Amino acid sequence: MTSAAVSTRPQRAEGRGHLAARLLDGRTRIRELYQEGAAKIRLPDTFDASMEAVIINTAGGLTGGDRLDWSVVAGAGTKIDVTTQACEKIYRASASTAEVTTRIEVGVGARVDWLPQETILFDRAALFRRLDVDLDESAEFLAVEAVLLGRKAMGEAVQTGLFRDRWRIRRSGRLIHAEELRLSEGIAGLAARQAVLGGQVAFATLLYAGPLAEAYLGKVRPLVEGIMGGASTWSDKLVVRLAAADGFTLRKILIPVISVLRNGAPVPKVWNL
Repeated sequence: MTSAAVSTRPQRAEGRGHLAARLLDGRTRIRELYQEGAAKIRLPDTFDASMEAVIINTAGGLTGGDRLDWSVVAGAGTKIDVTTQACEKIYRASASTAEVTTRIEVGVGARVDWLPQETILFDRAALFRRLDVDLDESAEFLAVEAVLLGRKAMGEAVQTGLFRDRWRIRRSGRLIHAEELRLSEGIAGLAARQAVLGGQVAFATLLYAGPLAEAYLGKVRPLVEGIMGGASTWSDKLVVRLAAADGFTLRKILIPVISVLRNGAPVPKVWNL
């Protein structure tokens, strides 16, 4: 026997999920489906020609050192809505950083709506998230990412931590959208600044890339009037930024905006107030 302490590596959640679709008999069908570890993909029945994919992290949340890797390939003429079973919770990290990578390819005349539910950051959480999208010249793409700095109704607050969010969207190999968000260390003080979040703790970015950007703008702006946020469009791209006092308030704003950007279609059923 020895009194020396035994060093045990903490167990980490890892997962990889891949979905590829093709058009068959006028409907979007599975071409490839792969899932490994904590990453699961479920495909509920739909009542039209589209496909709905619900991605699930069976670990129930992420903390430092966890890794998730998602990839979606939409073949020519397909339509895929991708969402999450629930909000993703990012817990306090004792060491290292959780990483989530998503890669999406959208083919000729295809459309992908990337509609995950909110990401909830807890105090001292650490997350690096990446979204890489490759679009055909004729493809459409909608992305929604919402973040909550703790759950206000539960009395939670995020004082410090790390959140990095990296987007790269390309059309026919040409970069059309890039952004980098970093919240670190004194997050509460940073979020309190008027030029950042003005004290709000829930925020979201929506991006639509496609030929209807200009047409959507006139419908979206009245929905965000009078709140902290705005919408603008250029080069067949529409970007909406929103901030709210809590997750419930943000979701009440988000849902009608998402519906407009989906030509009136509702959000996936797993989204519910």
